[in-house]
Amino acid sequence: MDSVNEPLVEEIILMWASQLCKTEIQINVIGYFVHQDPSPILKIDPSLEMAENFSKTRLSPTIRDTPVLAQRIADPKARDSGNTILMKNFPGGYLAMCGSNSPAGLASRPIRVVLPDEIDRFEVSAGSEGNPVDLARRRQNNYFNRKTLIVSTPTVKDASPIEARYLESDQRKFFVPCPHCGKDQALIWSQVKWPEGKPRKAYYECEHCEQSISTAQKNRAIAQGRWKPTATPKPGCERVRGFWLWGIYSPWLSIGDIAEQYVRVRKDPQRLKTFVNTVLCQTWEEPGAEQLEWQQLKTRAEMYSQKFVPAGGLVLTAGVDVQSNRLAVSIWAWGEGEESWLILWEEIPGDPMQDEVWQQLDQVLMAKYPHESGIELTVSSAAIDSGYLPQRTYNFVRTRRGRRLMAVKGSSQAGKPIVGRPSSQEVTHKGERLKRGVQLWPVGTDVIKGTLYCRLRLTIAGPGYVHFPGDLPDDFYQQICAEKLVTRWIKGFPHKEWRKIQPRNEALDTAVYAFAAANVVGVSRMNWKKFRADLFPKQKDQPDPEQDNREPDPPPKTRRDRERRNWTTTW
Repeated sequence: MDSVNEPLVEEIILMWASQLCKTEIQINVIGYFVHQDPSPILKIDPSLEMAENFSKTRLSPTIRDTPVLAQRIADPKARDSGNTILMKNFPGGYLAMCGSNSPAGLASRPIRVVLPDEIDRFEVSAGSEGNPVDLARRRQNNYFNRKTLIVSTPTVKDASPIEARYLESDQRKFFVPCPHCGKDQALIWSQVKWPEGKPRKAYYECEHCEQSISTAQKNRAIAQGRWKPTATPKPGCERVRGFWLWGIYSPWLSIGDIAEQYVRVRKDPQRLKTFVNTVLCQTWEEPGAEQLEWQQLKTRAEMYSQKFVPAGGLVLTAGVDVQSNRLAVSIWAWGEGEESWLILWEEIPGDPMQDEVWQQLDQVLMAKYPHESGIELTVSSAAIDSGYLPQRTYNFVRTRRGRRLMAVKGSSQAGKPIVGRPSSQEVTHKGERLKRGVQLWPVGTDVIKGTLYCRLRLTIAGPGYVHFPGDLPDDFYQQICAEKLVTRWIKGFPHKEWRKIQPRNEALDTAVYAFAAANVVGVSRMNWKKFRADLFPKQKDQPDPEQDNREPDPPPKTRRDRERRNWTTTW
């Protein structure tokens, strides 16, 4: 915040972890330029909805509870106040709020102070006009004393905008004195240590004297710390200051809290990615996700055969990919920790416009698959790609509504959720529009492929591990390894995308759709202990030792007791 008042500083970069007051600092800057130095201000959020939420839940309470701001910004309920959700007028200036996907909001007015928030979540381009931050900064050309405060938590390595801007700056870090030797150091994750199996007792080890620093000592040392530049700004960035801060500097997080979070998520690549981004404030690099070798993957094949469910698999989901001359199907069994087993890989030859092909698919999805325990399992949900023949897929899904079939469409755009909100689609049959349509579910293929490739790299069975039967053809392994993650530069910004390196990738696509179906079923949040007990109930002829030793219930004394007993027995 001091840098905002320094005349020689034009741009401030905050590459900070989550919940370290990044947005609060922007609110303070807004308050300063409303009260002390009235100017046109532009606050940019990733989306228009987030801008409205910021205005309602963060900015409005600040204005209401700060007398000097309440005097300058009129009540939005007053007639002709000039105060709306996304526009706040005050004497000498105004505050406009918009989303990164709104070119009109970014380019329609002169601006002195620009405040982009969470730029790693911004759209790559505001419509067709280019990068949102650069588009907004063009509005500052008429101001010699312009200020830009850019804040964000980092995301993916080599594709994180906040990382790229921070590396252009003087890269300031917060140095604190050691309570034992007094030497300054910037706190880093590698110096956090704890006894084996006891992360709650974690401590920070001084890199100079190797003495342990407790959470209380750490907090006292931070109060005596100071920012220091660690690099020379790149040419043309002499007026840019960058600040980096991670979760250990938070007074609300103990060192044991951070260590415990790491121990809890370290075996799950997706949860570990969130920890690295939001707590360690580091960019995430997919461990070997760029490309998989199918020959190496084949060596992991196990002794079980297709159409058989091993003991750990309890929920079946299917993914179907529609091609011009075949339907590709894979069925996966899911267990605790999203551990998965491939149960069936099959290609149904034939023209998808013919009913016979879909009838064969129906038989595959309706079949019962034997479980190692002796019971039989059926497919709980199936996701069918509608990209090639949407109306034919819609008709198949529509006529089997009670089977939890989903018409899906993949989206390769980065950052899309695994499964988005469904939309209603019209269905036509033989040229006639049918009364009842279907729900089309968008699937974030980019996120799922990244998760799947990380899991295929795991070598120890457990949460997230992927099992393969021993009777799969080589063609399956080649197809599931048919894509790699590459970086392309679009309008000067890195953009990661999946690119095919093999002509066929149906095995990968069906695995992605089955993963999406498992997400809709709720595999990741399922109570497995209860589900297992419901799936394998005790036999009636087997005595329950706890029941034999239990004293009989006393006879009911009142009508309410009788009703409660009857209801409990029925349930």
